[in-house]
Amino acid sequence: MGEFCPNFSAAQLVQGKETLYNDALYCEQIDLEARQPDVLLSKYHGLGNDYIVIDPTSLPGELTAQDVRRICDRHYGAGADGILLGPLPATDAAFALRIFNPDGSEAEKSGNGLRIFACSLWDRGLVGEQPFTIATAGGIVTAQVEPGGRLVTVEMGRVSFDSREIPVAGPPREVLNETVWTGRTELRYCAATLGNPHCVVLRKRASAAEAQRLGPLVETEARFPRRTNVQFMQVINRSQVRIEIWERGAGYTLASGSSACAAAAVAHRLGLCNPQVTVAMPGGELAVAIAPDWSVALRGPVVRVWTGTLFQEAFDA
Repeated sequence: MGEFCPNFSAAQLVQGKETLYNDALYCEQIDLEARQPDVLLSKYHGLGNDYIVIDPTSLPGELTAQDVRRICDRHYGAGADGILLGPLPATDAAFALRIFNPDGSEAEKSGNGLRIFACSLWDRGLVGEQPFTIATAGGIVTAQVEPGGRLVTVEMGRVSFDSREIPVAGPPREVLNETVWTGRTELRYCAATLGNPHCVVLRKRASAAEAQRLGPLVETEARFPRRTNVQFMQVINRSQVRIEIWERGAGYTLASGSSACAAAAVAHRLGLCNPQVTVAMPGGELAVAIAPDWSVALRGPVVRVWTGTLFQEAFDA
């Protein structure tokens, strides 16, 4: 083997290596300073209804609808049924929360989302076992995390069947046992709100296929000016109902806390169920308790999936 670089002295070679190393460090510093920071995420699910929790302090700027769609995309992003942005500053509650659907629209309230957010606060040591309040666009709720941090009860507020509050077009009334045509199918439904709109369709048998076929038609029906969540409900007995869910802005969903509350409240209002109702969904069961003043409490499990980083290049692709 011949001599290596015979025209350079050892000192020159060392000096050259130091120059290259310093240049590399300088370039790396420039790249890091120019690049937008990555976004820290935590993913949880409640009975298969999954949400990404984002602390707003980790964002380089405002979260846009386009950002939401990219993060929720199951092929190009992290994948989720929605985003929970919080904790945010609140003047009338311990914490504030913004809830986003995967299509980029903002939701007023989410039972599973609120339970997940409560668990994320527990995991960060921001709450204990005592009840605390969360402000949402759909009103203030009270949450309580049980020992162990994986079971949460949320007092969702008072359910209303008033067309003006939901809202539903037409004269002021309680929206009970009305009909709507979707294509060639006539559906009997009741409408309700817990701060977000729901249309509960009564069926002898609830099926996923029907929810996926008719759900988007009911969601966008003209009588619902803000669109609506849709539940296809089958009453099993006086203490249990089964629902299939089409969520506004999200589509077919394995579970939904506010949908469970709306379905249980409708079943109780029609005299079909007692005030304590177990709501079965494809993802599992939630317990709903309805008070005499129509305040509704929701209890169920939450699972922590992962915490990680979404690189900035995911938003640029």
